[in-house]
Amino acid sequence: MSETWHIIRDEAIEIASKERILSKILTEYVFERESFEDALSWRLSARLAKGSVPANDLRELLLASFVDSKSILTDIEADLHAVKERDPACQDFISPFLYFKGFQALCAYRASHYLWNNGRCDMALYLQSLISIIYSVDIHPAARIGKGILLDHATSFVAGETTVIEDDVSILHEVTLGGTGKESGNRHPKIRSGVLIGAGAKILGNVEVGEGARVGASSVVLSDVPPNVSVAGVPSRVLGENSSQDSPSQEMNHTINSLKEYESGGGI
Repeated sequence: MSETWHIIRDEAIEIASKERILSKILTEYVFERESFEDALSWRLSARLAKGSVPANDLRELLLASFVDSKSILTDIEADLHAVKERDPACQDFISPFLYFKGFQALCAYRASHYLWNNGRCDMALYLQSLISIIYSVDIHPAARIGKGILLDHATSFVAGETTVIEDDVSILHEVTLGGTGKESGNRHPKIRSGVLIGAGAKILGNVEVGEGARVGASSVVLSDVPPNVSVAGVPSRVLGENSSQDSPSQEMNHTINSLKEYESGGGI
């Protein structure tokens, strides 16, 4: 049993002692579950069960994905820690597990990605459609997403088929990582590690957002962003270099007070 699962169980015991009305949900999704992966499969299937696929079948599918993959649970635990460490509204591990749709949508995406990579594309696409309907998060199962990801609020987040998101990235709601037309092939953004993407930003095409960069809210990014700079605007332009002490995705700092002048002097 993982340390994170131990903590979640302890948090559930504390909540149960204070909120009798939550005893059923805590019993069903925590106290009666044998492991973190078992609990995740129960919680996600209860949310996602719609249409003609019963919750029991979805639960078995999710559990098999979590158990069979060598890395998926490690990635999910890193995501859970990212939420607790970076979201000031989150004070524990159990809240994202039970309630936060960004975290839950990302967990379900990871199962769909596993299915896609193992030749079960139709099932992966069906799971994607459920995630989109229930969580308002639309991530193609072929997209590649690293660990330690924060989807804060998450509503209307979109990531296309050839999107790549590296480790330790923070993304707010209404962000689109999309294409620029009907071309096929490698056509979606590549988000390098440590990037912070503000609410409503649109990053379009096979462009790279460099490590440690910050994309301002409602920006439209159509070309590459250098590492460790902040960009904003429509279309976006470089505003300056991030402070050497600044880690945008970790600090969740959307202000520009600490920017240094960008040496090239140019936009993007």
